[in-house]
Amino acid sequence: MAPVSDGLVTMEKIVSLCKRRGFVLPSSEIYGGLGSSYDYAHYGVLLKNNVKGQWWRAMLQERDDVVALDSAIIQHPRTWEASGHLAGFTDPLVDCRTCKLRFRADLIDQAQCGRKPSKHPGETPDCDLTGARDFNLMFETTIGPVSEEGSTVYLRPETAQGIFLNFKSYLQFSRKKPPFGIAQIGKSFRNEITTGNFIFRMREFEQMEMEFFVPPDQAEMWFGHWLEQRMNWYTTLGLRPDHLRLRAHDQDELSHYSSATSDVEYLFPIGWSEVEGIANRGDFDLTMHAKFSGQKLEYVDTASGERYIPHVIEPAAGADRALLAFLVDAYDEDEIEGEVRTVLRLHPLIAPVKVVVLPLVRKDGQPELASEVYRDLRERFQTEYDEGGAIGRRYRRQDEIGTPWAVTIDHQSLEDRTVTLRDRDSLAQERIAIGELGEEIERRLRAPWRSPKLET
Repeated sequence: MAPVSDGLVTMEKIVSLCKRRGFVLPSSEIYGGLGSSYDYAHYGVLLKNNVKGQWWRAMLQERDDVVALDSAIIQHPRTWEASGHLAGFTDPLVDCRTCKLRFRADLIDQAQCGRKPSKHPGETPDCDLTGARDFNLMFETTIGPVSEEGSTVYLRPETAQGIFLNFKSYLQFSRKKPPFGIAQIGKSFRNEITTGNFIFRMREFEQMEMEFFVPPDQAEMWFGHWLEQRMNWYTTLGLRPDHLRLRAHDQDELSHYSSATSDVEYLFPIGWSEVEGIANRGDFDLTMHAKFSGQKLEYVDTASGERYIPHVIEPAAGADRALLAFLVDAYDEDEIEGEVRTVLRLHPLIAPVKVVVLPLVRKDGQPELASEVYRDLRERFQTEYDEGGAIGRRYRRQDEIGTPWAVTIDHQSLEDRTVTLRDRDSLAQERIAIGELGEEIERRLRAPWRSPKLET
């Protein structure tokens, strides 16, 4: 195999692969699509579920101090008064009266003119921009059959507030006390002025958030703990460390409630961009919800009588952005026998399909034996069966969706019940007994994994 240059990944290649192989599709495409809206197709669903599954594993299965929640998307409107979203969750907006497009005023030097894309808005004589005005990013809707005062509600712009609303209940039933966390994965909605870069910035997106409640004097220590934990999560699942960094916010970037925030950034084709933020939110959220609700949201130590409002450390990741980072990092091309092969070198734990079963030919009893092997493996792994086309083409299809292993049934299989187990990355093929196949794949799944792209 001859490696191709490391700078080969472009967003155009990722978008093309995602559509061609059924990861991500434009939403409402038969009607011309809807801006920055996408549907996850079969392999995208499997990949995203695996990413979320690994996040849950890191939060719940591997720890004793985090519990789970799935809160409502539509919450009491007072929630957003208390959180500050109703008054302050805005971006500065300008309109162009000529091209009828809207732009974020603070990012206008990064936008393209609607009529002359080589220019920025306002740089041509035809541009006619309005003054900047605040634009609230929350989607507004109504509850009930009639739009009337008091029925206005909002689609949540983040999942975090649902956690704070349930803090008191969790103290009562979960048998946890600070330090402990409440984690959830769910959809959030933001009416972004400027979207784009595929699934990186959408109006409907999925978050993986955890609020970790700690005694005030331990906040700084736990902030450092979660910075390390979250960086390790990405590298453990295969992201190359030299394409990942932790960037601390400057003082003028911090939210008014945050004493410290750092972003986990990945080097996308569009440049360094955030996939997760870790913030020390202090006691702002619980204090504000206590004020607006009239409820006491504090922890009382029954042994000492000490009472305090916990401070909060928040690791907040984007499931869509994490998935995109894994796709970009895994994308590779190499040359085999004069042909360029596209391959997704995904960590086996998050690969949509773990193993494919392939009869070499569609005769002589091979499909029947292959079906038997497939039925056995699919009880343990996400498995596919494919008997259509030349064996080389079938290998290439699976390489493009990131399947780590391929099982080939051939003439020898009928004689001695052994098969060929092919590795996606090394292309090494090993002869193995059918009866040992499941255990061998289990062993490989559990084994430490390192991106082959680190070797090039």
